[in-house]
Amino acid sequence: MAGASLLALLDDITALLDDIALMTKTAASKTAGVLGDDLAVNAEQASGVKADRELPVVWAVAKGSLVNKAIIVPIALLFSAFLPWVILPILMCGGLYLCFEGAEKVFASHHANKQKEQSPQATLSANELVAFEKNKIKGAIRTDFVLSIEIIVITLGTVATAPLVNQFAVLTLIAFLATIGVYGIVALIVKLDDAGLWLFQQGQSKQNKLIKKIGLLLVNSAPYLMKLLTVVGTIAMFLVGGGILAHSIHIIGEYFNEASLWVTDSVVSITWLANFVEVFMPILLNGLLGFMAGSLLFLVVPKMQQLFTSSSS
Repeated sequence: MAGASLLALLDDITALLDDIALMTKTAASKTAGVLGDDLAVNAEQASGVKADRELPVVWAVAKGSLVNKAIIVPIALLFSAFLPWVILPILMCGGLYLCFEGAEKVFASHHANKQKEQSPQATLSANELVAFEKNKIKGAIRTDFVLSIEIIVITLGTVATAPLVNQFAVLTLIAFLATIGVYGIVALIVKLDDAGLWLFQQGQSKQNKLIKKIGLLLVNSAPYLMKLLTVVGTIAMFLVGGGILAHSIHIIGEYFNEASLWVTDSVVSITWLANFVEVFMPILLNGLLGFMAGSLLFLVVPKMQQLFTSSSS
């Protein structure tokens, strides 16, 4: 009797684990796009510090990301159970923040580049370097918080009808795997030049031309990769932010769907072009919406800050 009860319990546990694994796989596929954007954004955010401080900065941001998700997961479950209407406004605020941050990077980039040229890190004092690093970490953790909200909310949507235990297990797994995966790859990217230098030195010492060339290629390509990630990270902010707004405001989403269908029908005679438009048209429209929203916020927010500053003084 006891043996039969134990087998039944093990069978229930196996079924539960199978359900969790299946739902985790589904949620991972649905959040893959956001995870790609998260990778690009955070790789760009974590760059720009001294070479010997790159991994400590990535580790600090990864710990902040875990804290973010440890806060978001229980709150998301509580809101989903008792205040489901609150999730949409929070998600929209996060989307607007990403759009604003992307616009800030675009419109303030010229000024930032001038500042970098005038005051490179090599000339900064020890206190200024510490402050610079702390600001980098804080900015990356803030951005991660918004992206983590979207990852958790999308995951929650895939397990909304599941029992609470399953929801918690899937959300926790996705949160942990997303953090480890994203920041593990970010760490590899920021240390790419060091890996290339090591390979180059190994190739020199062992007289191996192939290893030497690979190392040299990695060293030379690292700066271009970081510049590319800067651009991709900024674009990702508009795509994610605009996508949140488009999915949250149904009338905009409907217009985007109609526009995509109209353009697809216009080029239906050319199969490959129709397929291309069908896939990328919504993405392009989301990015355009994100850029417009971010640009508007970039014009309004500083004026509001000045208004509040002057009124408080």
